[in-house]
Amino acid sequence: MSRSNTSASMTRRALLGGAAASALIPGMLPLPSLASGAAAFSRDMVIELARDLATRDYKPRNMVPEDWQNLTYDQYRDIRFPRENALWAGTDRSYEVDFFAPGLYFPRATKVYSVENDMAEPVPFTLDNFNKGKLVPDLVKTAGTLGYSGLRLRTDLGHPEYKTEFCVFQGASYFRAIGIGQTYGLSGRGLALRTGAPEGEEFPDFVKFWLEAPGSDQKNMVLHALMDSPSVTGAYRFDITPGPDCVMEVDATLFPRVELDNVGIGPLTSMFLFDETNRNRFDDFRPAVHDNDGLMMWNGNGEVIWRPLANPVQLQISSFVDTNPRGFGLMQRARELEDYADLEALYHNRPGLWVEPKGDWGKGAVTLVEIPTAEEIYDNIVAYWRPSEPMQAGAQVDLSYRLTWGVDAPIEKKLPKVLNTAMGRRLFGEGRVVVIDFEDSPLFDDGPEALDIHTYSPHVETSEGVLQRNPATGGLRLAFSFDPGERRHIELRAQLRKDGEMASEVWLYRWTV
Repeated sequence: MSRSNTSASMTRRALLGGAAASALIPGMLPLPSLASGAAAFSRDMVIELARDLATRDYKPRNMVPEDWQNLTYDQYRDIRFPRENALWAGTDRSYEVDFFAPGLYFPRATKVYSVENDMAEPVPFTLDNFNKGKLVPDLVKTAGTLGYSGLRLRTDLGHPEYKTEFCVFQGASYFRAIGIGQTYGLSGRGLALRTGAPEGEEFPDFVKFWLEAPGSDQKNMVLHALMDSPSVTGAYRFDITPGPDCVMEVDATLFPRVELDNVGIGPLTSMFLFDETNRNRFDDFRPAVHDNDGLMMWNGNGEVIWRPLANPVQLQISSFVDTNPRGFGLMQRARELEDYADLEALYHNRPGLWVEPKGDWGKGAVTLVEIPTAEEIYDNIVAYWRPSEPMQAGAQVDLSYRLTWGVDAPIEKKLPKVLNTAMGRRLFGEGRVVVIDFEDSPLFDDGPEALDIHTYSPHVETSEGVLQRNPATGGLRLAFSFDPGERRHIELRAQLRKDGEMASEVWLYRWTV
């Protein structure tokens, strides 16, 4: 993966964002101007802006002034946006919006507009709206022309004194959200291009935002974004509803400038450092460190699949071929503080993110990219849907899907899920031992002996397996072994069955040296 993504990942983890978007785009179709300074607005207008932009050569946006770019990490963090200066603060509107300054890791700014009664007005930038600590040097203000690096949404989520933040858009096309009481973790993205490719990844930017002003009792917030990159433009609409889960209804219209043969739809970006499968590689007091511990898939055939994440020693890409997937996501199943023993990062409290396609997405593959990393400040996991057919240059591609940020995937629980995977050297003899814990289920009421164990590998022979009740979880534990010999890459599969029917999720794993 390219160096630019490494920087953006580190920044996202530290500052709730990645690299920023644009100032005015040369050659862009202008908004229809009115004497008042406002302009007519609609989603169709954003689509037409994207369509027109795709007919023109890509032109990078202007950089912010050099003194902003030269800010140190501590200086940038000392520029804070106070709640009392938020958009719609002091009104009866149900949402408020904070903004992030450009500079440092955010060398290009994006414009923001407020929409009321189908009219859009710019939200001007002024440094005076920020609180500047003693570390901040004198900066060129360029009042009203600089723009922001991103924005944060807040609404009433039960705090007695102020509206609570729950969603951030900042950097390239990155965004992230949480359910009530959760801690920020993984990110979503508008689009992924050439992830893991030798020629390097391309990162489209959200270059303009439009925020629809909500009513006093409105529960949802609607946000529009214009996307641009060398290969594609796009018009996005996010209908966002916070709560115990934060739910986003996403409508995207894409206009490829060139043929897109390595494109990721509904991309998710996360961090996985270690757990019980690779704990021996890290000298750390914590038993596990990760934002998410598995890729969950509900395929077009109705199988629910759990693939534990890995931090490999070499880049690895896995493709799970499917037709019309019902959903996929990066989830966090280890949910106790003691699973991580981290009183600051609070990994047990981080959300999963589930992608639910609307309509038929056809043939393709849920794709998982796992990138080696030695530190938790870097995002090294990417998952997305990759269509089997390229998106053609000059085409219009319309997509809709739902994103749910929360503790569990929002699907009906029919089969007991995998709670944990552990792995290690066999105590006696050659090979490796795999231990899989399944949650308790009525399917297990007749005891382990009523179930059939199915383990398989196309590369090695697996043992028959042993199934026992686990008193700590109430569910069942499956243990089996395999001998990798000289092999450095082995695919494994396991599932429980009862009376010929599925009695657990499908567990998949890629073992590597």
